[in-house]
Amino acid sequence: MDLSVMFFGADDAGSTGHATKYDDILVITRAADQLGFKAVWTPERHFQQVGQVFPNPSLLSAALATVTERIHLRAGSLVLPLHHPLRVAEDWAVVDNLSRGRIGVSVATGWHSRDFVLAPAAYEDRRARAFRDLALLRRLWAGEAAEFTDGTGEQVAVTTQPRPYSGALPLWTTTSGSPRTWEAAGRMRTNILGATIGQTRDELAARIRLYRDAYATAPEQPGAPPTGTVTLMAHTYVAATDEEARERAGGPLKAYLRSYVAQTAANKGARAAALSEEQLGTLTEFAFRRYLSWGSLIGSPETCRKSLADLAELGCDEVACFVDFGLGRDDVLASLRRLAGLAEAGRMA
Repeated sequence: MDLSVMFFGADDAGSTGHATKYDDILVITRAADQLGFKAVWTPERHFQQVGQVFPNPSLLSAALATVTERIHLRAGSLVLPLHHPLRVAEDWAVVDNLSRGRIGVSVATGWHSRDFVLAPAAYEDRRARAFRDLALLRRLWAGEAAEFTDGTGEQVAVTTQPRPYSGALPLWTTTSGSPRTWEAAGRMRTNILGATIGQTRDELAARIRLYRDAYATAPEQPGAPPTGTVTLMAHTYVAATDEEARERAGGPLKAYLRSYVAQTAANKGARAAALSEEQLGTLTEFAFRRYLSWGSLIGSPETCRKSLADLAELGCDEVACFVDFGLGRDDVLASLRRLAGLAEAGRMA
């Protein structure tokens, strides 16, 4: 079982707060690198209270490449319909060279209508665009020329530059839980990035089986490994005891969940009803308590060890530990050290 670190975007406010947040990301990523975590994931967020410091995962990954040595640098996720595929290939080739081959990209179709002020024409068919351009990314990465319309209206063949350090681009498909997306990822032979929250154990087990079956029967794809990686995001805070973990993580996590629900309600494409403060509080408390019962890595080292073993039994290959839901830097670093100790003990067992 691999462990990675995921930044997903706690609330931030003010220019000083944003600068401090970037400092936190650098410090936490360097620590994760030294502690032996597999990767660090940074998201793409636009125009919302949640995740204000994450508009461009390639830009942030380029900065992280210069201060790390071993840890992989991944987009989690890149909203592909918002971008020209040529630009995506070139940007990530820069990061690939800077990091000497330590990159990965999880492709998302996008979900929030407001994000698509960057590409309004791409919103309605965003799913088809994402899967089409994902296949194109593989070909561009391999050095194939592709035809596009230039400034005079002519069709011209172009090859992206710089050429990447790695021969193949490690790709994930991001899913919010739809079985259709799990199956599509298998058919395309990408890895898959999902989450434990919002799904029961049985639902997740069924989706992993669906993905594995689709992957096994799909035709080979350029650069795709023989078997796919299932990465699951889980909110993470490992403390000395279960009581301490729940006490310290409870307030920040419930505040984060409230912000996320509010963001969902603001999405014109989600048909989400606005909730009263009382309804929002009740929903948040319910989600928090349910999440503590299964799916999170919030607890003592022993509790989290059992949770990791359960996820491995389920078919998970990697847990992306969501750490920035409102905890302070020192709490996050202490949690990562305890988690790294668990991983080391597991390797020696």
